[in-house]
Amino acid sequence: MAVLAGRRALLQVFRVPTADRDSVRRLAPASSCSRQYVLSGKVSISRLNGHGAATRHYSSESKDDLRVRYLDGEDAGIVVVGINRPKAKNAISKNLVKMMFEAVEDIKKNNKVRSVILCSLVPGIFCAGADLKERAKMHQSEVGPFVSKARALITELGNLPVPTIAAVDGAALGGGLEMALACDIRIASNTAKMGLVETKLAIIPGAGGTQRLPRVIGVSLAKELIFAARVVDGTEALRLGLVSHSVEQNKTGDAAYLRALELAREINPQGPIAIRMAKLAINQGIEVDLSTGLAIEEACYAQVIPTKDRLEGLSAFKDKRRPYYKGE
Repeated sequence: MAVLAGRRALLQVFRVPTADRDSVRRLAPASSCSRQYVLSGKVSISRLNGHGAATRHYSSESKDDLRVRYLDGEDAGIVVVGINRPKAKNAISKNLVKMMFEAVEDIKKNNKVRSVILCSLVPGIFCAGADLKERAKMHQSEVGPFVSKARALITELGNLPVPTIAAVDGAALGGGLEMALACDIRIASNTAKMGLVETKLAIIPGAGGTQRLPRVIGVSLAKELIFAARVVDGTEALRLGLVSHSVEQNKTGDAAYLRALELAREINPQGPIAIRMAKLAINQGIEVDLSTGLAIEEACYAQVIPTKDRLEGLSAFKDKRRPYYKGE
């Protein structure tokens, strides 16, 4: 019952633009620029408590499969992407892929976004991987193109210019773990279950798992986990280096999300252009030799020199005050 109560509170975050922080733990204070994205059928503007809340609706068969919340107030710049397919254990369907593509595209175009949290609105599940019931109905000729589109989605998620944090409060299997691997940082509850289990079905990870997992935990360990289709909990995932943090699960089942929100709040005050350039330098530099990587770093550093934010940082340091960065 406690878990259900906690999840009801979480769902409220994606239904209303304002709420008391004590009663709804995942909702930031409201402001006049509050925006709520509920992915469904058409565009509308609603006004609640005197504040405008733009609600963007995407055309889809299952309008609630994905819910995207742009936080406001002190948390402005944090975007929470919540997967919500309880009957299918958040499995990756054609519709979910379509909706996530649209959400990622929106985030990519929004210069006000400073970090993204990918989480689940379903108790005990992050994402169970591909929707095998839907897959079973596909013609053989449809499978390859669908896997390619899912792979492209996860690549786009990984290519977002802002920090992405996967909050794994439940099972992340197959494509679900591949989605988490595409994020910059992974945080898991100690009870979460993670694994690339595709070899159990006589297939291989097809959305980046064979490439990203070795880059995260090393080649030998990645081979062991993939060959054996092994599933590990959050504690073991931390030991392997699969996640950055493992937190004890709480009664409401959202401990990883809350830790992810804390981390997003740590990132939020930093220079947004600097964060984007740091991510670009790391992501591109890690794929090349050190000399080329240093050249990439130099090029990214050159991008922050002419910014107003850099001057604001120097001024704030001189005045011994907190800097106010605008991403300019």
